[in-house]
Amino acid sequence: MPDVIKLLPDHVANQIAAGEVVQRPASVVKELVENAIDAGATKIQLIVKDAGKALVRVIDNGCGMTDTDCRLCFEKHATSKINTVDDLFSIQTKGFRGEAMASIAAVAQVEVNTRRPEDEIGTKLIIEGSEVKLQEPTSTPVGTSIEVKNLFFNIPARRNFLKSNPIETRHIIEEFQRIAFTHPETELIFHHNGNEIFNLNGGTLRQRIVAIMGKNYNEKLVPIEEETSILKISGFIGKPEAARKKRGEQYFFVNNRFIKSPYFNHSVVKGYEELIANDQFPSYFIYLEVDPTTIDVNIHPTKTEVKFEDERSIYAILNSATKQSLGRYNITPTLDFEQETSFNVAPLPKNAVVSAPKIEQDPDYNPFKLEPSQSDFKHKKVSTSDIAALEKMYQSLPSDKQELITVSSEDETQGSIDEVVDIEEKKLPYQLHKKYIINHIKSGFIVIDQQRAHERILFEQFVQKIANNVVGTQQMMFPLTLELSQQDIGILQSVSNDLIGMGFDISEFGSGSVIINGIPAVLSESDVKTTMEEILESLNDEISSIKLGEKMARSMARAAGIKKGKNLSIEEMQNLIDELFACEQPFYTPTGKPTTVTVPLDELERKFEG
Repeated sequence: MPDVIKLLPDHVANQIAAGEVVQRPASVVKELVENAIDAGATKIQLIVKDAGKALVRVIDNGCGMTDTDCRLCFEKHATSKINTVDDLFSIQTKGFRGEAMASIAAVAQVEVNTRRPEDEIGTKLIIEGSEVKLQEPTSTPVGTSIEVKNLFFNIPARRNFLKSNPIETRHIIEEFQRIAFTHPETELIFHHNGNEIFNLNGGTLRQRIVAIMGKNYNEKLVPIEEETSILKISGFIGKPEAARKKRGEQYFFVNNRFIKSPYFNHSVVKGYEELIANDQFPSYFIYLEVDPTTIDVNIHPTKTEVKFEDERSIYAILNSATKQSLGRYNITPTLDFEQETSFNVAPLPKNAVVSAPKIEQDPDYNPFKLEPSQSDFKHKKVSTSDIAALEKMYQSLPSDKQELITVSSEDETQGSIDEVVDIEEKKLPYQLHKKYIINHIKSGFIVIDQQRAHERILFEQFVQKIANNVVGTQQMMFPLTLELSQQDIGILQSVSNDLIGMGFDISEFGSGSVIINGIPAVLSESDVKTTMEEILESLNDEISSIKLGEKMARSMARAAGIKKGKNLSIEEMQNLIDELFACEQPFYTPTGKPTTVTVPLDELERKFEG
């Protein structure tokens, strides 16, 4: 039997390895910009077209490369960052594996122009699918310019798995922001399809955060600082009132490298306990400095997962630093017995006589003896509004079911009720805890979640209006300005036509804010901000099977729906029930949660058996 095991050709092995490192255009952006940082660049330009699928170009003013280094950087495991195994345990640079450039060259068309300051002539290199097409001297500025064109041109199947342009653009912006946060001193410029997304000058960390996240962020930030023998903590956390329902403005950096850590995230969030709602997420930009020998960054190709030697101690220190930071800036309640004003008692006048306090009591008071007015509930005092509500309920009952209601007015604001309609007998809906609606059915009763039910009703109405293109726009008397991050503004720009079709009139994208001049006629002005947050959150969802119109309809339904805690009249409850069961899918919300619970009579009877 012949041998069956063979060595893979280099170009095939490189394409397989590329799947680990180059997952999407954002992966290319990350590797190229980080290489520019490692090259000592003080100014970096990122130019992207078609969400990085057509072009990713990075231009820097770093140290440049020789013609030999330019060629070697595309070889597998070729790197200038490490020389020995011991170097793996003291990594200070962004890259070190020597896989990125080889992986990128295996799945794209790459052109490099580079020159060192001491060289008069630079080098030009063109490589496609790991195959060198051209290498020659060229005239080029000091630094390096790398163009990556037609990503996955030789692997169509991988290209088909890429998401829509808005989603891929969002991932590129995320990678760009992560690098920008770790290097506030570096000038960074980002263009997408000819539009300037970011133009960040070098400055302090606070200036960088405000430049990226929006002007209104300046007053939302609280410094966090702590230094121990284990680690040093610095950065900023958001005030509790700035917490949002959108998770995304949470950043951890270890030795100037972005990481993901649900464990440390839990530590920070626990520091906000009882300060924010359970469904809200605080913002934070936290930088951890630890001894490089106590961490391992070599456990994941993207290097965003880091293993720590003493995670529990860091968790405790981080939680304590968060609470201390919130308390230090008078955000959490504090009690200082030396300064508390309630304990500052004025001194007594000279020769003043201090007398013991006296307790006055009524010796004839008997708590077990009730006054007639307290024990007699035959004639209950009610307001005229209560009487009007009962009369309206009485008139809505069928004629054969009506019972006599006698009302006697004693004055203009008070009245008495001698007999009340038996609501249960008339089988009218009943509201429980201002959250649920209970309604009789033949086999028992049904419990309806009023918020979820209204969400389903509005969703189907919005979807139908969007499909028929009949969503009207109501102009706002006073245009609303929303402060947003550049990432959110970029997302709204990419779906601006769809927003117009939904009935929104939005202008002046840029400068960290948008102006809303008009909103859909079905939306109230008080729900605008919540709706926009819901839309942005839904657009961050990578579920490509859901159409954009349905995502927006779902967001508006969530924002505009009746909330729990709202008191409903009988007529409102009945209308809600009728509209719910007129829906195509009355039993579930657009996100698949149940809207109703049915309790059969026989199940109720079994509860009382025995």
